[in-house]
Amino acid sequence: MSESGDLVVVGAGPAGLAAAATALDGGLRVVLVDSGAALGGQFWRHPPPPAQEAVPTADLHHGLGVYRELCATLAAHERTGRLTLLLNHHVWTTARVDDGFAVHAVDRSRAPEERTVVLRAPALLVATGAYDRQLPFPGWDLPGVLTAGGLQALLKGGGVVAGRRVVLGGTGPFLLPVAAALAARGAEVVAVCEAAAPSAWLRHPAALLRNPAKWAEAARYAGTLARHRIPVRTRTAIIGAEGEAEGEAEGQAEGQAGVGGGAEGRVAFVRTASLDADGNPLPGTERRIAADTVGVGWGFVPQLDLLLPLGCGLADAGDGTMAAAVDDGQRTSVPGLYTAGETCGVGGAALAVSEGRVAAVSVLTDLCAPGLPNARRLAAERRAVARHRAFARAMARAHPLPPAWPAWLTDDTPVCRCEEVTAGAVRSARADDAAADHRQVKQLTRAGMGWCQGRMCGPAVHCLVARDQLYAPAERLIATPVTLGALADAGESTSDPSADPASDPT
Repeated sequence: MSESGDLVVVGAGPAGLAAAATALDGGLRVVLVDSGAALGGQFWRHPPPPAQEAVPTADLHHGLGVYRELCATLAAHERTGRLTLLLNHHVWTTARVDDGFAVHAVDRSRAPEERTVVLRAPALLVATGAYDRQLPFPGWDLPGVLTAGGLQALLKGGGVVAGRRVVLGGTGPFLLPVAAALAARGAEVVAVCEAAAPSAWLRHPAALLRNPAKWAEAARYAGTLARHRIPVRTRTAIIGAEGEAEGEAEGQAEGQAGVGGGAEGRVAFVRTASLDADGNPLPGTERRIAADTVGVGWGFVPQLDLLLPLGCGLADAGDGTMAAAVDDGQRTSVPGLYTAGETCGVGGAALAVSEGRVAAVSVLTDLCAPGLPNARRLAAERRAVARHRAFARAMARAHPLPPAWPAWLTDDTPVCRCEEVTAGAVRSARADDAAADHRQVKQLTRAGMGWCQGRMCGPAVHCLVARDQLYAPAERLIATPVTLGALADAGESTSDPSADPASDPT
């Protein structure tokens, strides 16, 4: 199957929706593709359409008015035939061709049947967002230990509360809405462990003063946490977790009553400690807390899988990771390739919407489309981008990774859970000067070769071997798991070998 248009937008989150709507209003034919069953991406994640009425999740969202307005715009253009909307389509690679780009996807809307799709357009806009950054600790591979984003996805995507007694840890404001949402759905959130100190924000007053909406949002979360009596422990981190067998043998812990009854080996206790300025646990501050669920989040990593194979340049995201380098119109270093949202560095939904609109205006300009928005509106969106980006940079500086976090790890702590590679194996590779970055560790230890392709362990392995360098994920031709049958089908479905990555003998 093949589809074509003036613009292909990959990702139907805030940035992708805003970009598609603006481009359609400007007169372009747009193909919008997303792996989800509904529009919204991770931020506006909803249950699949048949379950949306049975599982109300509106109270878990922010900016629903913007979301509904964007969805209404897309629906109107879909009725006219100018929008081709492809949900449940997983894009596995992109390639440059003479007339623009070929986007290769797998249609999984009729699972288990799969069908290959090739999307072609002179312009491509990638808005694939970001994924949770994780730092390992002893016990993080136990059942019941999830990412903070995973906990929120279960809530928004199906109204599922993952546990009854939850401890959250990591750093960054994202922990607060997750805690508030869990508490609102009946979970007991025992503690929120924030590794940073609130005073760090005082060094960035301009970013705070220019974004009063952020203050209001934080105040709402603070009110929710206060109503549910959820303690927020600053300069504190989760440094270990223990399973049921270990916990039941000891029988001495804070709040032990009422925990247990889950699957064998599920997390039962969490160990937390106060941190010094470098992130070392302070002696005498360790607590052992009973919990059946743990949610951990250390920020996010831009999802660059579809941009790197096209040769997109990268830049410092300000939080220890690399992001796509763009100009003030969201153009990348590759002609005809645009990106917006978290791929440019994590900054939130409001920033993503503004960047999506700015990117679409650049596409309209570069393709000489007739319907450009007025200059005043464009200037307002660019000011919004600058304001939100400044806040994102301040947030990254106020919530850094603790430099000494590797001290939490024992040598037998799994770092790569897919391939069961331990911290000791990674440290040995580094000590022997055999590995200078996570790519070489991968070659020596298999860390990053598993199902997740390094998304869970890549940033942590990088920190263990190259702490002073910025993390950039490895370039992969195949961005998501795809069957051999789909690859063969892709090779047969195109007559242009240059557009078919599967035909490359390398």
